[in-house]
Amino acid sequence: MKANRYRISIPLAVTVILWFASVSVAQQLPKAKLTELGISAEKLENLSTVLNSYVKDGRLAGSVAMVLRNGKVVYLNSFGYRDLESRSPMRTDSIFRIASQSKALTSVGIMIMQEEGKLLISDPLSKYLPEFANTTVAQPKDGGGYDIVKAKRAITIRDLLTHTSGISYGSGPAKDKWEAANITGWYFADRDEAISETVKRIAALPMDAQPGEKFIYGYSTDILGAVLEKVSGLPLDQFIFERITKPLKMTDTSFYLGTDKADRFTTVYSAKGSNIEKAPAPGLGVGQGAYLTGPKKSFSGGAGLLSTANDYARFLQMLLNNGELEGVRILSRKSVELMTADHLRKIPYDRDGVGFGLGFSIVKDVGASGTPSSVGEFGWGGAYHSNYWVDPKEKLVVVYFTQLIPAGNIDDFGKLRVLIYGSLID
Repeated sequence: MKANRYRISIPLAVTVILWFASVSVAQQLPKAKLTELGISAEKLENLSTVLNSYVKDGRLAGSVAMVLRNGKVVYLNSFGYRDLESRSPMRTDSIFRIASQSKALTSVGIMIMQEEGKLLISDPLSKYLPEFANTTVAQPKDGGGYDIVKAKRAITIRDLLTHTSGISYGSGPAKDKWEAANITGWYFADRDEAISETVKRIAALPMDAQPGEKFIYGYSTDILGAVLEKVSGLPLDQFIFERITKPLKMTDTSFYLGTDKADRFTTVYSAKGSNIEKAPAPGLGVGQGAYLTGPKKSFSGGAGLLSTANDYARFLQMLLNNGELEGVRILSRKSVELMTADHLRKIPYDRDGVGFGLGFSIVKDVGASGTPSSVGEFGWGGAYHSNYWVDPKEKLVVVYFTQLIPAGNIDDFGKLRVLIYGSLID
């Protein structure tokens, strides 16, 4: 069926700010009056106006934004539609594909295993996945092509956590070999094999760079998912559930979705100039994906999870609380400190003033970054145009979910950031 394009106009918001709403999912986190937490209600009203404008102008189908300060919800709002064709309103408990925001949970899982003595992040990857004992690197040649050379040293768990393993998403010099192995791109939901089997095939392919020499974003966290399965003895979905999402009461976070929650699942759209259109149907790449109808075998620790704003905010608040939420401890304070320190050192990163820790980007220099933030802020985003950050100095957690791929030149991330920081009045 030919995709439809949409330009829509709706009221200011489908739901209103949390303290005026009666949404059961929001009751999982405490609320507070804005003035008690140094927040301007007038400025947050402006945030609603701006976020809603993207829906009114037809640039987004819908979105959910959530802000916590000092562990309490100061803002939760949904805009537009979960699905434009059916005119199903976006809800604050709508379920989103969070793609690379999955990486944070998998990285926390690795730190849990280190705290239990099951591994050290300094360990070579081959200690747990022997296929990686003798990896190779594709070295570009002058005039085109490449040579395949031996890796100078072993890939470590820490290399994977920091994306300095030299492993991309199959787009490097030896792209032809990755394509021949059917391992390119970050999407895994339609694969009919366990992630451990896919990872074994990755080990035999030439990597893009020598371990520890470059920041290269790719399959590193999916490989960590296979490590977690090996050291824990559990499938990755069960490990994430038992060790992270269940203890944190993240009831809507999973790799695949049951039919009982299908009416809360958001539809994916794509930017087409100044408008949007519905992305392809399941089975056609990243589009709507196979999260409902697929084989449900491939648990991608790097990009496979689904979640809600409230669930993900609970996870982030745990990290802001140095590993604990509501009396449940997931990590020690020192593990969180290690994760949120910059580990790149002299390895270049592609954003000024920003480094990378064990699963997140880390702000090192506010002036160099050029955006409102604080030193020590950590965060990341997902391919479906979702975003989050945690600012320990301001005791701030921000979660912003949409489903737009590709996103085009939309500037909602920047507006969200300046408006939230502009609302701080203490």
